[in-house]
Amino acid sequence: MTTMAKTNKNAQLSGKRPLRRGSLDASEQGSLTPALFGKFQALIYHEAGIWLATHKETLLTGRLARRLRLLGLSSMLEYYQLLTQPDQLHERAMMIDCITTNTTHFFREPRHFEFLAQWVFPQWKEQAAAGQRQPRVSVWSAGCSTGEEPYSLAMTLLKHFPPAIGWDLELLGTDISTRVLEKARAAVYPIEKSTEIPNQYLRAYMLKGTANHEGIMRVRPEVHKIVRFARVNLHADSYPITETFDLIFCRNVLIYLDERSKQKVLAGLLRQLSPYGLLFVGHSEHLNGTAPTLKTIIPTVYAKVGPDGEHPRHLTRPEPWHDGQFQSY
Repeated sequence: MTTMAKTNKNAQLSGKRPLRRGSLDASEQGSLTPALFGKFQALIYHEAGIWLATHKETLLTGRLARRLRLLGLSSMLEYYQLLTQPDQLHERAMMIDCITTNTTHFFREPRHFEFLAQWVFPQWKEQAAAGQRQPRVSVWSAGCSTGEEPYSLAMTLLKHFPPAIGWDLELLGTDISTRVLEKARAAVYPIEKSTEIPNQYLRAYMLKGTANHEGIMRVRPEVHKIVRFARVNLHADSYPITETFDLIFCRNVLIYLDERSKQKVLAGLLRQLSPYGLLFVGHSEHLNGTAPTLKTIIPTVYAKVGPDGEHPRHLTRPEPWHDGQFQSY
């Protein structure tokens, strides 16, 4: 069977249109030219708001090489022609999946969890007791990767707001990568990651594998059931999300975006943040000047402001609370 026949057969089996190889410039079939890399740059930016620097050419070809082999394609130009067909939404999602890097840990940036436990949660409990809020907490982990962040948040919420005393808890974890979302839904992790989880949470909310499952650990069902996962492209014009959230965690996502994309993503996040909600970003991300409708509560934690420039519930920094007492991993 010829290479072209294999390509057409693979395309038919995968539901994709066969490409006409004869229309390609032979000089471009085996390499990524600067012009073609520029087309990939523009396509990736349009799809995800990520701008690949020129020195990322090798990274792009390396990350996509396996995808080309699976599709039976022999050049980056063939792959680009496939990606730009109107019906290839899935393949464009697979491309973004291939090029994105997903690194995360349980209870990453611990000062955020300390801040919630020491200040935010006590206020919510007081407000619920006074009838000023419903006994319900909703959280969105945007850019959740393989699930460590939403499960860390779920453990924290279950400790402070047990459903047995009437609290309704809901967490949404989203990512642009379908690959990492599959791992997040499975809720199974290498046992080595147990060192990232404080002992009180490890004992209460994780299960250690034995026998054939030795070397792995699993999130307990009571944690797993309050977290749902979905694919969401934060750079999209709108999100398939109807609810608003008390807390939105979008940590170490904005650092990969240019200013225009960052403002677009922030606008989308703020549409989903409740009037009394809080937005958490990574310790390397600073929003001063980027989002004038946000007020800094502590570094990397922001609240919406009203017309008078104040948060609707007049949040003030608690005392004693010194930022220098806490540091990120």
